[in-house]
Amino acid sequence: MTGKTAQDFDPQTLKLFDLYVHGDISRREFLSRAAKYTVAGVTALSVLQSLTPQFAQAQQISAEDSRLKTAYIEIPSASGHGKIRGYLVQPANIDVTTKLPTVLVVHENRGLNPHIEDITRRVALDNFIAFAPDALFTLGGYPGDEDKARELFRTLDPVKTENDFVEAASFLKTLSQGNGKVGVVGFCYGGGIANALATRMPDLDAAVPFYGRQGDLAKVAAIQAPLLIHYASNDERVNAGASAYDEALRAAGKNAQSYIYPQTEHGFNNDTTPRYDKAAAELAWQRTIAFFNQHLRG
Repeated sequence: MTGKTAQDFDPQTLKLFDLYVHGDISRREFLSRAAKYTVAGVTALSVLQSLTPQFAQAQQISAEDSRLKTAYIEIPSASGHGKIRGYLVQPANIDVTTKLPTVLVVHENRGLNPHIEDITRRVALDNFIAFAPDALFTLGGYPGDEDKARELFRTLDPVKTENDFVEAASFLKTLSQGNGKVGVVGFCYGGGIANALATRMPDLDAAVPFYGRQGDLAKVAAIQAPLLIHYASNDERVNAGASAYDEALRAAGKNAQSYIYPQTEHGFNNDTTPRYDKAAAELAWQRTIAFFNQHLRG
């Protein structure tokens, strides 16, 4: 990633970037509004470029890593989409008799980009079978450009797309190399999907949303899976619903733990941008893998 951190940017610029990333303002509006927060010699365009993901520099695990077996696969979809395409990653040294827990990895609102593929490989290196579907597959797949990906994402049918992730989790339940247990980890949009799957799938074994939209409070009683919820402290948009969700989970007696990471921005786990916070991301990831080991093995 770039050498910059979130502290190098005006807080208002980061709020504008969050609005831009989530499609609430256009690129032109970001540039226009961000200009007032720049310092001498710095343009709004250069600020936007600094905040844009740098996939190659941030990659942690190579796609060619010999410790892993990777493949793009297609599975049936009952939602009307026809097929679901995703990235399946597993440890290379497992034999046909080995059964491993499985983890569904759900991307942000840009589809299956290189960062999420890298996350999927990280999960697999912790001795899981990981599967990351691409919600944009029905529109040609991740287009290789974050702006185009966001534009495409807004045209998806949200109900059909959520149903596809249910299908993907169900696929992992029956995977021959799997042990029958499935967890889900999601980021931003994917965090919202992780919360939604917990309300929809009584046989889900664990859910870990990172800074995602909370689940439907009216459906909290249906949750059976334990939840590990990660929030960024400087994330007004997502955190607006956090207290009510936590209270509903407590009132319903659910196994749920929430963490708010101090002085972090939305997307703090994404190491392709300056919003990344290394200490918070490493702690959240350590907690996530420990949580999956606790609930998906044995």
